Amino acid sequence: MFNPSVSDVRNFFFDTFEKGQNNQNLTDLEKIAYSIILEHPEYHLVLGNRDKYLGQNWVPESGETNPFLHMSMHVSILEQLSINQPFGIKDLYLGLCKKYGNEHDAAHEVMDCLAEMVWQAQYNNMQPDPQVYLSCLNKKLGN
Repeated sequence: MFNPSVSDVRNFFFDTFEKGQNNQNLTDLEKIAYSIILEHPEYHLVLGNRDKYLGQNWVPESGETNPFLHMSMHVSILEQLSINQPFGIKDLYLGLCKKYGNEHDAAHEVMDCLAEMVWQAQYNNMQPDPQVYLSCLNKKLGN
């Protein structure tokens, strides 16, 4: 199983941004990542300055979102949707798309629930529980 380091993930996004900006060929995964990068122009300054941001530490207390974590979560959500795993996520996502009127806002709602599941797992020193994730999504839909 692939277990990238923080630097690996960041370099992947830096490289993908650079290749996309230079109209170079992208792998399938890079195409997904680049589509997410294009949806987040607020991160382009970061992605254009590897030397400054490769080692940057974003902490929740600072009020800033870690752009690499954020974009990685988008990639993860797209992968989950492509295989409907955990089972039922695709229908819940489509419901959120309808509720919020667009895929990007719906993905951010899903991201909140994904983060909640991961936080609870870490807090309780347990494996992530997909039921926590799905329950959170259902609540966002008013179910």
